[in-house]
This record gives sequence, C-alpha cells and structure tokens, in this order.
Amino acid sequence: MKGFPAKKQNNKKKYKERSRVKRQAKYGSIPFLVPSVIGACVFFFIPFLVVIRYSMLDNPLSGNFVGLENYRLLIENGAYRKAVHNTAMFSVYAVPLGVILSLLLAMLMDLKLPFRSGFRSFFLSPMMVPVASVVLIWQVLFDYNGAVNAFLSGFGAEKVDYLKSGKAIAVIVILFLWKNLGYNMILFLAALSSIPQDIIEVAILESASPLQIFFRIKLRYLAGTFVFVTIMTLINSFKIFREVYLLTTDYPYETIYMLQHYINNRFRNLDYQALSAAAILMSLVMIVIIAILFVAEGLAGKDLEG
Repeated sequence: MKGFPAKKQNNKKKYKERSRVKRQAKYGSIPFLVPSVIGACVFFFIPFLVVIRYSMLDNPLSGNFVGLENYRLLIENGAYRKAVHNTAMFSVYAVPLGVILSLLLAMLMDLKLPFRSGFRSFFLSPMMVPVASVVLIWQVLFDYNGAVNAFLSGFGAEKVDYLKSGKAIAVIVILFLWKNLGYNMILFLAALSSIPQDIIEVAILESASPLQIFFRIKLRYLAGTFVFVTIMTLINSFKIFREVYLLTTDYPYETIYMLQHYINNRFRNLDYQALSAAAILMSLVMIVIIAILFVAEGLAGKDLEG
C-alpha cells in the first residue's frame, strides 16, 4: 500500500507529459505557419478582395457602388467575347493534346527503348530555352519569308503569312506543345513507375490484353497524376499570352486575340473596373473547372484507396 501514492503520482506525471506533447503537436506548428499565412493574406487574399471591390465600383476615384453593372457591360463587350472565345478554343485544342500526347510519350519511354535518356533530354530541352529565343525561332520558321514557306514553295505551294491568317492558332498550339510536352511526360513517367508490377503480372497471367491493362489498371493508378497534369496544362494554356504578345504585339490576328490581351489593354487604359471584372470571371471559371477535375479524379481513383 505504501507504493500506491508513488504509482499514482507517476501516472499523473505521465498524463501531464502526454497532454504537453499533444498540445505541442497541436499548437507548436502555429509560429511556423504565421509568416506563410501573413504572406498569403498580403499578396493573395487581400488583393483578391480589393479586385472584387473594384469590379463593383464605377470608378476607383469616386468609389460609387454599381453592383454587377461592370459585369454586364463586360459581357456585352465584343472584344471581351472575342477574347474569351479565342482563349476557350485554344484551351480546347491545346490542353487535351498536351495531356494525351505527353501520356503517349511517357508510355513509349516506359518500354525501355534504346537511347531513352537522350529522348527525355530532347523533350525537356525546350524548358531551358529562353522565351525570347523561342519567339525568334518561331518567327524564323513561320514568317511570310520564313523557313516553312521556303520549304513548301519548293513543292509549288503558295506562301502564307501564318501569324496573320487563320492558321495562326495552329502555330501557337504547336509552340505550346513544344514547350510543355517534356515536363508532362516526366510526370507521367514517374507515375507509371509507381504502379505495382505484381498487379500487372497477374493481369497478364489472366490473359488481359494491353488495352484492358491500360484502361482498367494503369489509367486508374494514373488518375491523380492525370488530374494534376491537366490542371497544370490548363494553367499554362492561360500563360501563352507572353509568347503571343512577343510574336504579334498588342493587337494580333483576330483568332489569337486572347483574354490576356484584353486584360492587358484594359490595364494600359487604366480601366480598373473592366479589368477587375474580367479577372474575377476568369478566376471563377478556373475554380469551377479545377473542382470538376478533382471530383472526376476522386470518382476514378476511389476504389484504389487503402
């Protein structure tokens, strides 16, 4: 009986120690998170709220609240509708091609082909090329007096000014794919290497065809990477403005007049209300698309959890 109080005291000490460890685990990371939270608020959340406020004012100086009037005027604007249509069409062409072609390249590289490392370096090399050099290469290739016209004219074809015709969108899509396929391919290669080989071996023993193995096994394990690559490709498709701007300046041919051209021109005219409304609408569209992709990824890969 004499040892009972000492045992009870030890239990209290252990309980206090466990409580201290739990509190430290729960709240100990807060000081390390505070700088990141402050940075996110200062550089992302607060500016986003300011943009929302500007989109509902008639003028930043007078500050009169007009509600959704700026959004109505924006949607009725012909230049904005043209820019949205061109950006959407570019994404419809470029994003599926960027994802599917990179997946096919990754599967090709996964076959243990000879000179595989050389092919990987070849497809990754565009990421190391500066944008100014890329633009110069494309100008040399697709100018009216460029290399492509010089080559095709040898077969009797007429010269075409690719960047000032309906074929301009195809030129930009090719440029986009050339720059982004390598990075996406590496992501798919990493995902393919992480698929359990014993499952594939069992499927082969069960006489499963390569198409069945791909669609029923590999594609399910690739669901997370597929969504990530799609999101990154979609985001990069909205960044194509930089290359288009350097190739064609402020007002390009109508088929490659992108949403960023409209936003950039509104900014140069200090039209903050239209600029802010366009940015908010673009953000909402991106949020909806990304949410749909995450839901699709969850439905495709839920049977693999655990």
